[in-house]
Amino acid sequence: MVPIQMVDLKRQYAKIKSQVDVAMQEVLESAAFINGAPVQMFGKELENYLGIKHVINCANGTDALQIAMMAAGLQPGDEVITPSFTFIATAEVIALLNLKPIFVDVDPQTYCIDPGKIEAAITPKTKAIVPVHLYGHVCDMDAIMEIADKHQLLVIEDNAQAIGADYTSKDGSVKKAGTIGHIGCTSFFPSKNLGCYGDGGALFTNDDALAAQIRMVANHGQSARYYHDVVGVNSRLDTLQAVVLRIKLPLLDSYIQARRKVADTYDAAFANHPKIVTPFRAAYSYHVFHQYTLQIEGADRLALQTYLQEKQVPAMIYYPVPAHKQKMFAAFGSSAFNLPITDELTTKVISLPIHTEMDEDQQSHIIESVLSFLK
Repeated sequence: MVPIQMVDLKRQYAKIKSQVDVAMQEVLESAAFINGAPVQMFGKELENYLGIKHVINCANGTDALQIAMMAAGLQPGDEVITPSFTFIATAEVIALLNLKPIFVDVDPQTYCIDPGKIEAAITPKTKAIVPVHLYGHVCDMDAIMEIADKHQLLVIEDNAQAIGADYTSKDGSVKKAGTIGHIGCTSFFPSKNLGCYGDGGALFTNDDALAAQIRMVANHGQSARYYHDVVGVNSRLDTLQAVVLRIKLPLLDSYIQARRKVADTYDAAFANHPKIVTPFRAAYSYHVFHQYTLQIEGADRLALQTYLQEKQVPAMIYYPVPAHKQKMFAAFGSSAFNLPITDELTTKVISLPIHTEMDEDQQSHIIESVLSFLK
């Protein structure tokens, strides 16, 4: 059996090696390492895939979130509502810009921000909501946008884990995750469903004025070369990463199908097990399974993780410490937030390997190992 990885990038690369090698060699020979034509071409192709007017590439997903908040004109002291049950970058950039993170709890089924908890957290200082499409499941965006419209709040979607996911609104319309709010942000970190071979990220918007501001902020605040109108950053996608993403983008839907097939097999194997809660799939969300995350009930999760490692099965805990309990946010009074669902999930979740190259032998071994421990 091939050794099991959380994400098997080597085997994925082997299938597209000839295309990638040729494309990278062309970049090397052109020496257009920064802002080469493939960067703009990828942006246009991603716009078409997402059905969005503007895609602005940047250096990584964390930069994307920071640039979005800077471009939106958020000011020190402004409050931004976001979940605590997420990767730290979501809240980190809020604090970095001297904004105040306001943490709210998540839905116990979807693990995404609970719209029912948002409105109670709104104050006169609230300026934005940052929902996170965690693990590949889309948030309840109809409810979030209704609240945002009512209170005139900006919505910045953290779509680092759900690129390619579809969201079906109450009116039956379908949009891609990241294109529903005012700005969408994503990461092209190698392990993502659409990943490059280094760092990369992007922002999405249908708002022309916001797009212009985002481009300016991402490029040293320049409105024209050497004319700097606002304080900005230096954040760009390099050409070598763009050519990889151009090759992978047409394969994204097939990658998603492969992940969903793995998830379906896991679901069937663990169905009705008294100690396992399998991932929920809301009717409005086409889950793309960046992670396949179980809740473990009535068993020692850390002992399970150790047992799986002994069986050569990697398993990860995303995330063991929620943002509101991290030391970095102590100055914002974050420990005072009462988030019982978040706190409970951090003691129960464990993610199993899921990727595009997983074969039946590997998955059978993973399933047998989990069931053997939880018998």
